[in-house]
Amino acid sequence: MTTTASANAPFRVGELRPSQLLHTYGVGAVTDLPNISAMVLGLDHWDLSRAKTLTEDRLLAAVRHRLGHQVTTLRTPPYLPETTDPFGDWARVGVPVGLFPRWLRCTREQCNTLSPASAGLFELEEAYFRPENTRYVHANCGGGGRGRPTAVPARFLMACKNGHLDDFPWMYFVHRGADHPPECTLSLVERGTTGEAANVFVQCTCQGVSARSMAEAMGLRGESALPACRGHHPHLGTFEPCGEPVKTIALGATNSWFASQLRVFSLPRAEEPLTQAVREYWSSLEPLAAVPPEAGKMVLPTQACWPDLEQFGVDAVWQAITEEAAHQAGGQPKASDPDDFDLATPEWRAFTARRHHDLQDFTTGPEPVPDHAADWLDRVVLVHRLREVAALTGFTRIDAPEWIPQDNNMSTQNTAPLSREAPTWVPCAELRGEGVFLAFKEERIAEWENRPDVAARERILKAAHRDWSLARGIEPQWPGIRYVLLHTFAHALIREFALECGYGASGIAERVYARNSADPMAGILLYTAAPDSEGTLGGLVSLGRRDRLGPALEQAVAATKLCSSDPMCAEHDPRVHSRLHGAACHACLFAAETSCERGNHFLDRTLLVETLAGNRGAFLP
Repeated sequence: MTTTASANAPFRVGELRPSQLLHTYGVGAVTDLPNISAMVLGLDHWDLSRAKTLTEDRLLAAVRHRLGHQVTTLRTPPYLPETTDPFGDWARVGVPVGLFPRWLRCTREQCNTLSPASAGLFELEEAYFRPENTRYVHANCGGGGRGRPTAVPARFLMACKNGHLDDFPWMYFVHRGADHPPECTLSLVERGTTGEAANVFVQCTCQGVSARSMAEAMGLRGESALPACRGHHPHLGTFEPCGEPVKTIALGATNSWFASQLRVFSLPRAEEPLTQAVREYWSSLEPLAAVPPEAGKMVLPTQACWPDLEQFGVDAVWQAITEEAAHQAGGQPKASDPDDFDLATPEWRAFTARRHHDLQDFTTGPEPVPDHAADWLDRVVLVHRLREVAALTGFTRIDAPEWIPQDNNMSTQNTAPLSREAPTWVPCAELRGEGVFLAFKEERIAEWENRPDVAARERILKAAHRDWSLARGIEPQWPGIRYVLLHTFAHALIREFALECGYGASGIAERVYARNSADPMAGILLYTAAPDSEGTLGGLVSLGRRDRLGPALEQAVAATKLCSSDPMCAEHDPRVHSRLHGAACHACLFAAETSCERGNHFLDRTLLVETLAGNRGAFLP
C-alpha cells in the first residue's frame, strides 16, 4: 500500500495502492478520503529518497519522445513498509497531497455555513493513530469537543478542457458577478431529498441578494453565468493564461481526471537469465566494465540493482558484464535505442518468435490451434509470466485523452503537466501476470480487407471518425479496418474468458497488434496482471489450452451475433452522431476502462459476424 501524506504536516491522511496513483488518483486528481478531500500534488513536491528506480529502456525511450529527453528515470511512488510504531519513518513517507477543494461546508443542519478553509471558521482535527478520522470541524458550532460538526468539501468545482481545475466561484455566482462587502457569509442548503443540482441553493447574508440554484451553473446556461477560466493548476499552485469557458462538475466526477499513460511489456534480451539481467541493468553496470576486476567486484554489491543480481554470485555477474562489454564493443546493436519509441513491433516479434522463452519476467509456450479455427488462426502462445510497466505522463480533464495509434504521433492534446518545470522523472507502476496471445493468419486478414463489402463498411466508419475528430479540433488518424476487427474480437473474447477463468471482466486487459504495411501485424493479447511480486495464479493461461480455447472461441463468436439491444445495436449508423463505433453497445461489446486500450472506440460486430442487419463484411461465418 502507498501511504498518502500531507504536504504541509508530517502525518498521514489515508492510503492508496500504487496502481491507483496511475489509474485513478494520480497527480492532479482529487482523492476522496472519509472526511476530507485532497489533491495529489505535482512531482516537484515528491520526496524521492524512498522511491524505487525501475529499469525499462523501451518505456523510458517512449516517455522521452513524449515529454522530452530531460527525463532520466522511471520511479515508483515513495514507500516504506508499515510497522507497529505510528510515529516511525514509514508514517512520514508517502505521496504529498493538499486540501482541495478549499471551500468547506458545515454539516450541521441549522448551519450549512460555506466558507474557504483559510477564513478561520474551520479547524483541522488531526488523528495520528487513526488517519481516516482526520477531519475539519466548524469550531464555533454545536458545542465543543467531538460534538463539533464535521466540515465537508463543497460539492462543486470548475474545470476547462485545457486541464485546469478551480474552486467554484461561490461569491461571484450568488452575487451574479457584482461586488460584495467582505463581511457577508454564505451557506449551501438543500431544499429537496434528491440531491440534484436544482435543489441545491447558495444563500448570502447580504440584504437584497436572493438565493441561487446550482442548476443555473450547469450546461450552456452555466457557461454564461460563470467567469472564464483562470488557468489554475492547483496541483502545481500555478496560473497560466487560458480564458476558455468553464464547466461546473461535481466533486468526484469521473471526468475530472483522465490519465495519459504509456505501457510496455518487459521483453527478453537474451535466453540466459543472467545475461538478460545484465542487459536490463546495463545503463548502470556499463561504467564498471572500465575498472579493474578486483575493484569492480568490490563495487558490485553497492549497486542499486544488486538485489536482483545477487542470486548469480559476484564472479558470474562480473563475467557476464565483461562479455556484454565485449559484445557492445564488437559493434553489435545495443539493448535499446533511445530513439526507438515503437512499442508494438518489439512485442509482436517477441510473441510470434518461433523460439519460446523461460525468463523471470517473460515465459511463453506454444499451444496447438483449435481445429475449427485453423483456417484463420495462425498461432496460439501461452504467456505464463509477463511484466508490464506503466508510466504516467500527464492527464486531461473534461475529455479523455484522444485514443490515437501509438505508432504515429504519441502526443496528446490539452494534457496537463505533472510538474512546474519539464519533468526529469515520471511515476511508474509495475505489474506481473499472465496472458494468452492469438496471431491471425495474415493472408486471411489481407483477403478479407480487399473485399468490396468490407471497403464499403470502412468508408462509413471512416466518415464518422473524420467528423468526430474535426468536432474536437484534432487531425483524423484512422487506425485501419483490421484494427476494428481485431479490437472487436478481443472484446468478445474478454467477455467469454471472464465467465470461465475466475477473473472479473474488468481485470482482463487487451493489447491489439494491427498494422497493414511492409511489416504487417494481426494479433491480440489478453492478459491480467497484479502489483504483487508473484503475479497471478494461472487461471487465464489455462483457458488458452486447446481443449478449452476451442469452445471459448465458438461461444464468443456465437454470443456476438446477437445483442439484447438489437435491432438498434446492429443497425446503428455511426455517422448520425459521429460515433467511433458501429454495431456495439454496453450490452454486447463495451468493456471497463481498465480493459480497453481505446476507451470502447473502434468496435463493430458486423465486421466479425453476420448480425440482424445482414452480412456487412463478416470475417467469420
